[in-house]
Amino acid sequence: MLSDKVKLTAKDILEKEFKTGVRGYKQEEVDKFLDLVIKDYGTMHQEIEDLQQENLRLRKQLEEAGKRQPMAQPAGTTNFDILKRLSNLEKHVFGNKLYD
Repeated sequence: MLSDKVKLTAKDILEKEFKTGVRGYKQEEVDKFLDLVIKDYGTMHQEIEDLQQENLRLRKQLEEAGKRQPMAQPAGTTNFDILKRLSNLEKHVFGNKLYD
């Protein structure tokens, strides 16, 4: 799933230490930005987890529905084909009396 592809966790981002240089960035601004990134990252991860669970639930639901209700028509069969077969059956059962 997702955890195999994601390299960082929100905790990794929170605990990341950066070295400071002579003309480095303002640590307070970097920390505020990283706090936003951590929050969004956590929200995104939770959203993905929720969607994966919903996807699994819907797949199971679809599978169960398929078991309860097999396909009504074979693949490729159209209403015209069914009507044609019904007409032929009526002719066979009732003869040409229906069409006289």
